[in-house]
Amino acid sequence: MLLDTILSALLPMVVTFLLGFVAAWRHDFGSKDAPTLNRMVLLYAVPLALFAGTVTTSRAALGQDIPLVIALCLAIIGFYGVVFLLCRLVFRMQLSNCALAALTASAPAVPFVGPAVLGDLFGGLSAIPVAIGSLVINLTVVPVTILLLALGSTAKDQQENTPIAQDGPHSPSSAKSYASVFAAKLVETAKEPMVWAPILAFIIVLCGFHIPQLIVHAFSLLGQASGGVALFACGIVLASGKIKVNRYILLFVFLKNIMQPALVLGGLRWIGYGNPIVSEAVLTTAIPTMPIVIMLALQYRTAEAEAASAVFLSVMSSIVTMGVFIAVTH
Repeated sequence: MLLDTILSALLPMVVTFLLGFVAAWRHDFGSKDAPTLNRMVLLYAVPLALFAGTVTTSRAALGQDIPLVIALCLAIIGFYGVVFLLCRLVFRMQLSNCALAALTASAPAVPFVGPAVLGDLFGGLSAIPVAIGSLVINLTVVPVTILLLALGSTAKDQQENTPIAQDGPHSPSSAKSYASVFAAKLVETAKEPMVWAPILAFIIVLCGFHIPQLIVHAFSLLGQASGGVALFACGIVLASGKIKVNRYILLFVFLKNIMQPALVLGGLRWIGYGNPIVSEAVLTTAIPTMPIVIMLALQYRTAEAEAASAVFLSVMSSIVTMGVFIAVTH
């Protein structure tokens, strides 16, 4: 039964990967089509999915299980920060690569896979970890990643075309230029639909406003396509290049699929918590990484093949790793 649960949730992701790969192999789609699909996903499908998923969460559900909220916040936001610093200070990666690596290692695909996997395991109670996990990801690490990618994409131009290169990195003109660039990119990030849509929905939830189900249902139709189209585009990217397997990709997949849920399991057991909090928190973080990593890599032209390979390997290996964590927590 556990194997059926895992396969029923993860097999559609694998099949969609392969369909994109086959479509590119048959020349029905090419690498030039992936950015078009990406634009549709980021500007329309994902924002609608995030808004519809967030606005249907009640304030009571968010406040029902404070330990679970704290555990998922530490597991996702804390792990993001640790991996980002590891990439920046130890591996000396560029800012954009650090942001993508941190998102790959810390953000489970809860909005896409959570209802299927956790719904079969916890029934109606699955709504709470799915809602909390989705809110934490969409309100924190995703906007931060978009901001860092935007800053990283312009860093080289700023160094070459502004007084930073002439006056030195610590001059007053350099500090002023960095501040202006950061402010501009912060405003630009806030204008992204996938940033302001969940924030707007979260404000609506906190204020206690009720959006008619008819309107939410109208938004959800296109939103439901976001995960599938993102994975399909990933298959196209993989077909146009190669599945890259290097020590960094393997490390980030290991951190996401094994280390993150293992730390959550050990930490909660050490504090003294038991089920259902332990199983909900561990299995939420054991879900493979988000397909949105691929979409952001395509949008900002950063480590596209590496991002697609990491998501693919995370999804494939999660059939084994999630089975292990389900067995350990049940």
